[in-house]
Amino acid sequence: MDRRTEAEVLRLLALRRPFVRAAVVRTAGSVPGKLGATMIVRDDGSTVGTVGGAALEEEVKRLAGLALERHRGDLAHFDLAAWKQGGLPSLCGGSVDIALEYVAARPNVLLWGGGHVAEAVAQLLPGLDFDHSVADDRPDYVSADRFPDAERRVVVDPSELFERLPPAEFTHLLVLGYDAGKDGEVLFQAVRQFPNTIGLIASAPKREHLYARLRDRGVPREALERIRSPVGLAIGAQSPAEIAVSIVAEIVRDLHPEALGAPAPRGREARAERDGRGRRA
Repeated sequence: MDRRTEAEVLRLLALRRPFVRAAVVRTAGSVPGKLGATMIVRDDGSTVGTVGGAALEEEVKRLAGLALERHRGDLAHFDLAAWKQGGLPSLCGGSVDIALEYVAARPNVLLWGGGHVAEAVAQLLPGLDFDHSVADDRPDYVSADRFPDAERRVVVDPSELFERLPPAEFTHLLVLGYDAGKDGEVLFQAVRQFPNTIGLIASAPKREHLYARLRDRGVPREALERIRSPVGLAIGAQSPAEIAVSIVAEIVRDLHPEALGAPAPRGREARAERDGRGRRA
């Protein structure tokens, strides 16, 4: 990997954007991309570097797009021989193996509500190298004493949350507030503006009340499917510390879907699964 692609990797990691690193790991015969040649494919399809150009590179871009969708890398073999069955339209004659490594965006968690669960979640995140910020409309609940490692501690009205904290900067929003009306306002803003994972801690009655109010405000049912509630893995958590473990474990699970063989469940599918297994709402 050359200095340009190394710099791009560091830049994307700092921006918390997922990407695929494609690298030539084996060659035989005549090939355009030599061993170690590397290309970075960003989540918008743009690239830095090269693995050889022409049809080979276009096919690698396509596979990188699939890796970004599936959150899972792969190893691909290519024959650069137009006369071979399944070969690329190339006259080089050699073959090449390319490893496609999916690199997930490092979690950056936005906590709405600075109560006991948020405080417990925030204590777990630095050890995993996950970033976090906290927002609340109560100044005492976003203090440096409560959240010493937070990147940002913001006192803000829920209706103005995403004016103060740009939603695209965060990979996860956790709605852990103390007031159903204010949590509902955050969710109303989030389903329209927040592009990534939304988690809600709520009892079953509170959740249904919030969803009903959101539907009354014109939020379509499919938008509500984006909300994970109850947020966290079903481990029978009771205390704030235990609930925090379940929430952070769910974030970790999402980073490694290939280890589970399938994507993590989301929204109401996850809720039905967890409620059925006895997770406390």
